[in-house]
Amino acid sequence: MAEAQISVFTQQKAPAPEDIDELGHVNNAVYVRWIQDIAVAHWYSVAPADLAANVVWVVVRHEIDYRAPSHLGETLTLRTWVGDAPKGARYDRFVEVVGPDGKVRVRALTTWALLDRESRRPMRVTAEFTAPFVPKKSV
Repeated sequence: MAEAQISVFTQQKAPAPEDIDELGHVNNAVYVRWIQDIAVAHWYSVAPADLAANVVWVVVRHEIDYRAPSHLGETLTLRTWVGDAPKGARYDRFVEVVGPDGKVRVRALTTWALLDRESRRPMRVTAEFTAPFVPKKSV
């Protein structure tokens, strides 16, 4: 049986002047915001509307490696994908921020929990929730 491919979602970001810290590079807190923003955008880009309307994802953990600075005037590529095996209500997501030179500037592993939108109670991440992230195989 062939291994399933994971859907990689990308966005371009150009740091704004307010994203730059006193050291002249993108502030670490900005990367955290971008990591959350791209994850949410990825979910809404693939999730069926009825499914997305009934659940909400929340971050329970960020693990971030800052490898090199990014600066004003650069166009950065953010890319994200989800892990292959949810753990109960939790699902891992990977994010990379890549500079115009093709080198990874930031690498993150975030853990998200799935909640019922109305009750705010955790829900098990089932195949229904992971299926939108795995491209359909052509026959």
